[in-house]
Amino acid sequence: QAPVMESGGGSVQAGGSLRLSCAASASTSSSYCMGWFRQAPGKGREWVASVDISGHTTIADSVKGRFAISKDNAKNTLDLQMNSLKPEDTSIYTCAAGALDCVDCTGQHCYDYWGQGTQVTVSS
Repeated sequence: QAPVMESGGGSVQAGGSLRLSCAASASTSSSYCMGWFRQAPGKGREWVASVDISGHTTIADSVKGRFAISKDNAKNTLDLQMNSLKPEDTSIYTCAAGALDCVDCTGQHCYDYWGQGTQVTVSS
């Protein structure tokens, strides 16, 4: 099994919702950090949301109030619920996991394993 694998991307109109899911292997699911990143065309990778091993969640200001991250330890899954989507949310969304004990889980350096990514397209 791949360390992490995303599903649930797609196309939606502005104002719509999508739910992304990340399936993690049993060992990866116990990582210190698990999170979602995104990369829009022509831009760098941007942190979106994360949860640490204690269950503490952090959301980027750009999506706060619209996106929510949740982890199911029994199912080894990490979900990203995206509501009120905007065209600027169009990106490839990638799930990541990391065993490093970071101060927070917002930095890319905190992560060892990256998924293939799933495309999210929001039309106006």
